[in-house]
Amino acid sequence: MQTGYYETRTKYSKEYRESCWEAAIGLQQVDGLVVSDYLRELSYKEIEGELTHYEIEELLYKKYEEQNVEASRQKEADIVSTRIAALLQEEGFTLSPVSLKHIHKMLFTGIYSHAGEFRKYNISKDEPILGGRSVKYANYQMIEDTFAYDFEQEKRKSYAGLSKEEVVKRIAEFTSSIWQVHAFGEGNTRTTAVFIQKYLNYMGFQVDNSLFLENSLYYRNALVRSNYGSYNEGVIPTNKWLERFYENLLFGGKHELRNRDLLVEKYMEDIRKLVKEDLIYGSVKIED
Repeated sequence: MQTGYYETRTKYSKEYRESCWEAAIGLQQVDGLVVSDYLRELSYKEIEGELTHYEIEELLYKKYEEQNVEASRQKEADIVSTRIAALLQEEGFTLSPVSLKHIHKMLFTGIYSHAGEFRKYNISKDEPILGGRSVKYANYQMIEDTFAYDFEQEKRKSYAGLSKEEVVKRIAEFTSSIWQVHAFGEGNTRTTAVFIQKYLNYMGFQVDNSLFLENSLYYRNALVRSNYGSYNEGVIPTNKWLERFYENLLFGGKHELRNRDLLVEKYMEDIRKLVKEDLIYGSVKIED
């Protein structure tokens, strides 16, 4: 009898590989990116087993080199989508900030100079659903300490015996906490989404990756709402919208996920101004 370690090779179904590509392509929406038709054609060949992710990335780089494109938003969308699809099919996971760093590095090497590195400056970001206001992200000097606390708390918890409602609440809380840190200069939502999907797969949950195809922007906006509060204006952070997403993702929930539901009524005048000035790239719809 053979003893010792052995290499695992998991053969994923076409359906699962397709769902990974749907998630990967959909997640580009969070930064207003759209993949090329060429990438979609190549993704079908990976699903059919005709190409590997590595071969697709090589073909993409060749295409953009021939077009003499040093950096473009579509190039980023194509390359990062390919890497997300690959990561979602990789075995192995550890519940630690090191995994977040690894995922960010894998996704954005050659795209961002800071790939895989925690930011060394403080940031803000104007949010359309807040009328241009920003979530308060973690101070860069507190990133490692904040993660140490968040991950230690998560490791102490057990999901065994929890109801569906309890699972959804706990996953939403953990996701919201690590996203609020916004540890990287760019690419935080895509990194967080891949990390959480791999974590859920690691725990044995059946994740409907395809949900990200049409609802990635809703997912990001739900994270914004879970982390923004202005108590003097009566705006309270809430995980309600994020929990609806996770109920659909994990348990086949039927919640309608609409970005316009996440708009803060208090800020509608500012939101309408952004829409009028065309400063919102299709992230919200004010009217039904």
